[in-house]
Amino acid sequence: MMKISSKAIHSIAIFEGVKGVAAIIASLGLLSLVHHDIQHLAYALIGHFHLDPQDELPKSFLTAVEWLADGHITTVLMLAWAYGTLRIVEGYGLWRDRVWAEWLAALSGIIYLPFEIEHLIFHVSGINFGVLLANVVVIAYMVLRLWQRRGRE
Repeated sequence: MMKISSKAIHSIAIFEGVKGVAAIIASLGLLSLVHHDIQHLAYALIGHFHLDPQDELPKSFLTAVEWLADGHITTVLMLAWAYGTLRIVEGYGLWRDRVWAEWLAALSGIIYLPFEIEHLIFHVSGINFGVLLANVVVIAYMVLRLWQRRGRE
C-alpha cells in the first residue's frame, strides 16, 4: 500500500480506538450512578437547565432514565464495555494492518448504515449527513483495501 494509505488506516485505527475508550469512560460515569436515585438526578438536571419535562427531548431523556432505573443499567454497562473493547481491538488490528480488522471495520460500518440513513431522513442536519458520509467513506476504503489484498493473493 502507498504511504497515504498507511496514514488513512492509522487515522481510522485511532478514531476507532478513541470511540472505544470514550464508550468505556462514559460507562464508568454511568457506573458511578448505580447507587443513586437516577430519576431524581434526571429531574434535578432538567430543572437546573429550566427545561419543561413535557417537552420532547427532556421527556425522551426521562423515559431512558426510567428504563435504566428499572434495572437495565447493568445491561447498558455490559453493552458499552463490549462495544468499547470491540472498537479498541478493531483499532489495534487496523493499526497492525490485520485483514480481520478490515473485515470487522467494513461489516460493523455496514451494520450502522440503515440506522444512520433513517436518522438522517427524520432529522436532517449537516452533522447527521457528515456522520453518514464518513461511515460510507470508511466502508468504501475498507472494501477497497480488502479488494486490493484479494488481488495480491
